[in-house]
Amino acid sequence: MTASDCLFCRIVAGEIPATVVRETPTALAFRDINPQASTHVLVVPKSHHPDVVALAKAEPEALAEVFAVAGEVAEAEGIAEGGYRLLFNTGADAGQTVFHAHLHLLGGEWLGGLVGGALPPA
Repeated sequence: MTASDCLFCRIVAGEIPATVVRETPTALAFRDINPQASTHVLVVPKSHHPDVVALAKAEPEALAEVFAVAGEVAEAEGIAEGGYRLLFNTGADAGQTVFHAHLHLLGGEWLGGLVGGALPPA
């Protein structure tokens, strides 16, 4: 896939509109068009890498920036204190549908446990 074929590269380039909530020189955060929680923001590196492993190998500083931006967005959205989930899907079997590394920031509600049937806080 080339950058011109990549949905997220086109969003970064401003060719496709998105509701941007935070931008730095190396990362862009925007609202997911199909939210899975009351707060669902995608944080992407501006450079194209097909998944988080490729991003980590090529540009570890960009990966760190993606996480830093996610924390800033969580604070700005008012979900940092209550908690939030950060999630990368890597590969089709994990549910990755856009092959440009992207971090899902989910929160603003009880998300449930991933393992062991965690109960909501009292």
